[in-house]
Parts: sequence; C-alpha cells; structure tokens
Amino acid sequence: MTPPGGPDSGAPRITAFDVASARLDFGFPSVVAEGPGRGVWWQERRPREKGRTALVRRAAAGPEGFAVEPLAPRWDAGTRVHEYGGRSYAVLPDGSVLFVHRADQRIHHSGPDGVVRPLTPAPSPAGPEVRWADLVPGPGGEVWCVREEEGGPGTGISVRTLAAVPLDGTAADDPAAVRTLASGADFYACPTVSPDGRTLAYLAWDHPRMPWDGTELRLAGIRPDGTTAGTRVLRGGPSESVLAPLWRDDGALYAVSDASGWWNLWLLAADGSTARALFPAEEEFAEPPWRLGDHPYGILGDGRLAVLHGRGPLRLGVLDPEAGTLDDLDLPYDCWTGGIAVAGTTVAGVADGPRLPRSVLAVDVATGGHRVLARQADRLPPAALLPEPYERVVRGSAGTPVPSYVYPPTGPLPPSAEEAADAPPPWVLWVHGGPTGFAGPGLDLGKAYFTSRGIGVVDVNYTGSSGFGRRHRDRLRGRWGLADVEDVVAVARDLVDAGLAAPGRIAVRGGSAGGWTVLAAITAYDVFGAGVSYFGVSSLRTLGAETHAFESRYVYELAGSYDPAGYAEREPLGRADRIHCPVLLIQGLDDPVVPPAQSLRFADALARRGLPYAYLPFPGESHGFRDRANIAACYEAELSFYGQVFGFVPDDVPRLAMTDPD
Repeated sequence: MTPPGGPDSGAPRITAFDVASARLDFGFPSVVAEGPGRGVWWQERRPREKGRTALVRRAAAGPEGFAVEPLAPRWDAGTRVHEYGGRSYAVLPDGSVLFVHRADQRIHHSGPDGVVRPLTPAPSPAGPEVRWADLVPGPGGEVWCVREEEGGPGTGISVRTLAAVPLDGTAADDPAAVRTLASGADFYACPTVSPDGRTLAYLAWDHPRMPWDGTELRLAGIRPDGTTAGTRVLRGGPSESVLAPLWRDDGALYAVSDASGWWNLWLLAADGSTARALFPAEEEFAEPPWRLGDHPYGILGDGRLAVLHGRGPLRLGVLDPEAGTLDDLDLPYDCWTGGIAVAGTTVAGVADGPRLPRSVLAVDVATGGHRVLARQADRLPPAALLPEPYERVVRGSAGTPVPSYVYPPTGPLPPSAEEAADAPPPWVLWVHGGPTGFAGPGLDLGKAYFTSRGIGVVDVNYTGSSGFGRRHRDRLRGRWGLADVEDVVAVARDLVDAGLAAPGRIAVRGGSAGGWTVLAAITAYDVFGAGVSYFGVSSLRTLGAETHAFESRYVYELAGSYDPAGYAEREPLGRADRIHCPVLLIQGLDDPVVPPAQSLRFADALARRGLPYAYLPFPGESHGFRDRANIAACYEAELSFYGQVFGFVPDDVPRLAMTDPD
C-alpha cells in the first residue's frame, strides 16, 4: 500500500499495482493422500510473471513448510481448450506430473528427477492447433483426456474428441499412437473410469447448446485392450444439464443435474434402473462449466460427500447420502468458487469472504479446522479502506428480483472534486461476464481501489446470472441486450431514488458479455454518465462468425435466430448514433473470444458521433488480462476516466488521453 503523493506523505492508499498484484488466479485443486506427490496441488496464474500458470504443491496439514513448484519457471501450465482453458495437469502415483504447456499446447511429463519430455506431437504449422485438457490417468499406461483440434473462425476445422495418450512418449513422434475413445459429438468433458476399470463415463453435448443448457451423461464399456464399445446415454438431453459425474462404486455414480430446475446432486445406477436426488433443494450444487475440470463435490473417506452449495454464493458442506442430511462447516470463508478436491477427511478448494482474500484452503472435516495454503494478498490494506458489502434487491425486467452487492465508499473524493460537500458520491455499476457469471461479496481489491477514493460500487446479478436456478438463467434467452439492460438501469434508478446517487453521476462497466450490456445500456438509456467496456461485444451481426467455436452458436440462443434487421436495432453498434456519454474501450489484441474488431468498430462509431472516448488496445493480451503491468494500467486509466467525467483529479495516476471534439 502506497501513501498518496509518495512514501512520506500520509496514510496508506490502495494502488493499481496492489490490485494487479492480487490478481492471482487459483484453480483446479487436487489432493494426493499418499506417496511421493503427497499434498494439495493447484494451478496458480501469476500476473507478476506475465500471467504464467505455475503448478504448486503444499502439505495439507502439519508444519507450515514451504510451497513446492514442481516445474521450472520456463514452463507455463495452461491449456487453451475452449479458449477459457481448464485443468491442465494430473499427478501420477509416482509423484510425477503431466501438464499442458501453453506455448505449444502439448502434454508433457515431468518425472521425479525433474526431466520434462513431451507426450504428444509437436504443433504443425500447416495444421490446426491441437489442445488437451481434463487430464485423467487411465488404464494401460495412458492419460485419458479431451482433445481439441481448432483451426479458428472461418477455417471449418473445429473438432473435439476423447483421447488416450500413451505415457511412454511414443505419440510425441507418432500421432497415430493417440487413440480415440469417443467422437461424433461437438463437445466432451469429464472422462472418469469406474473403479474396476470396465466402464468410462463422460459428458457430451452438441451445438447450439451450451453445457448449462443440455448435456448427456454417457457410459461406454472398456474392453481388455482399452478400446471402448457399447456407448449409451444414462442421463440428460437437450433440456437437462448434467455435470460432474463421479463413480461411487462399480455399479453407481453421482452426478449433478438440473432436472428439478436447480443443479442438485443425484445418485444414478449405472444400469439405469434407479435415480435418486440426494438432497432436493432450491439451491445450486455447481457453477456453469466455463472451464473443463472443476468438480463441485467429492467423496470423503467415510462415504459422505463434501459439497459446494447455495443460492447465490456457494458454501462448503458435508452431505450424508444415506441419511439425506446436509451440514455446513463453520468456516470464516463463505464464498467458494470453482471446484474442490477430496481425499480422506481433507477438502481442498478456493474461497474468500467479504474481508478475506481469495485463498487456497485445506479443510479437515473431522476437526473443522482449516489451513490457508496460499492467498491473493498476504498483506491487506487497513480495514478502514475496505468496503463492507451488503445485498440490495430491486425489481428489474418483468418485475423479477435483481440482487446486487453494494460497496459504499470508504474514503473521500480528491479535494479537487467539483461538488458540494454533502452531495452523493459517484457510483459505478459492475456488470459481470458470461452472461451466466455470478457476482459474489468476496473481497476484491479492485472494488476497494475505487471505494477508497470516494466512488461507490454496485455489483449486479442481472437476469441470466447463475446461482439462482435454471429459470433465472433461461429468462435471458432471446432477450440479451434487453432484460440485462433493464436490470442494470433499474439498479441505477434505485440508487437515485434512495438518495445514494445523483442523476448523471453513475457509470457502468463490464467485461465480455458484461461489456455488451454496458454498450447496450448507454445506447438505449440516458441514465448513465459514462461507460467502460473491457473487450465487450458491440455487434451481434458479426459475432457468430468472428468468435471461437465454443460460443459460436451462443449468440443465437441469447439474442434469438439470426435476423440482420433485428440484430442491428438491438446491438450497440447499430444504434451508436443514440449514445450520449463518454466511453472507455479496453481491448486485448489477441482475443479470440471477442475479437478486437468489436471494440474498433465501436470506437469508429464514437469518433463519427463526436463524443469523448478512449480506446486502449493491449498487444499480447487475450480475453481477460494476465500481465500485472497491463492490469494496473487499466485501473489507472479507469480512475482517470471517472475523474474527467465526474469532475475530480486523481493525484497518483497518469491522465488518460481522450479523443474530445471540444
């Protein structure tokens, strides 16, 4: 934390560098109970290393010790499957590790001696990029996983299969050594082998569905030679989302299904004879699977299940499948995200709280104790600088409830602010991506960066957000750019009606699908004084052809069947002549999800409109920024932008250069 004006000039202040440094992204924990690899493992993406993903291992209990990194800094353990990535490693019984290296997308093996060798073929300059994820040690000395062959938009090459890769390295020089286990569907996930090694369970789905719309849980027999046969659908279909299968024993497996309208846990007989919901509740026991390899529950040593569940934020609990009881653990961390890993009495996962930074935790369900293995920020700002969020619910589109988390300002605006002393502060509405994302109340130094400078923040869970059941998600179908916009407008008007904000002194900011909502809102309503779009969608008419395969049909679900005239009327680019406020556009130039053309076209429209705007392109950044310097630059630009719009001058950030016709 840096004092304003220099090291000797006053009280601590949260800087953009602090925010960027705390953007560690933890994910995909594993628990190895015994053997050379014993401990908790996880992936850790580090802004300080330009977004490199490290693998980290640390003991779940006992003396503190140190975290161990099995891979040298030259290795970046990140997969690009679906462009959002996923679990990119697997630990073998001898303590060695398999991982996907971001630069070449090959699976590599790092042995106990630290020697790294490739297991899959080198990329071909003439062929599609081959990617791998969801690695699972399989029978017969192989790793079973999802394989993606991606040529990019316009190439017609986009194929996914389940594949078996030999661990002896023969496939590194002979692509034919890679066996196909399942093919024909557009997408695959979650390969898992029964304890007796005779049955493979996995998920499959096809365009135009996303995995939260409808998936099939399929079973296939495994022959003695490792080939598969007799595939059948056990559960799921076009209107049922089945997720995260896990074998209980050779004859039954658990899975998450939203057949009731909520993602609940089920026990399924492998022969299809019985299916039982373990704890029917209007709660979610999973999150939308944007990334491959997360598991929201696991089997404890005594047969009970450690589960994530909740309505809105997810909590950690223990479910007894025989008694039908669910008991939450008494932990200070009450907002869990992603997946968990379980072995014996140990549960590992990632969680935070309103005053606790996102952390990797190891929890002992037998004692209720927990150990923090890693955290985003080892040194927090003074408590007085951190906002205390509270939930506020307003009525939005069609009268539906819109829950939001309100973060009041904790500090004053700079003395240069052009406003009366008793005037309401400026506010910024945050719009999450997805649109099936969720905004929880966990500690976020990015929000504190603004609230400590006198700017209030409201994080909106608009129509289509996850965490509130399938019906809430599905309400956005065909109404993207309408229902979500109506919701954020309702939240802004509620701030004014409650006397918390003044008209015209509310900004709206969001990324990806959230950026779309920002641009759609400021081209349809005049309630916002400014808009900030991080790699946001501006044109429906071109998105389906420009974006990556995973979401290439998603736009038609969200906005309805392709209709050039209707799309032009709804999309921000088609009605840019109605915009009335300054805009900040931030874009990664290597973004395959929302290509730079989406921001550039809107910047051109703003220039023609003659409105103040800034367009900040970042070479080397993709969909979600990874480099600490770039993340810090974005926050500083955003603060300067708000200062110019709302009439104050931040004293510790460069002035953002804006195109202003005046």
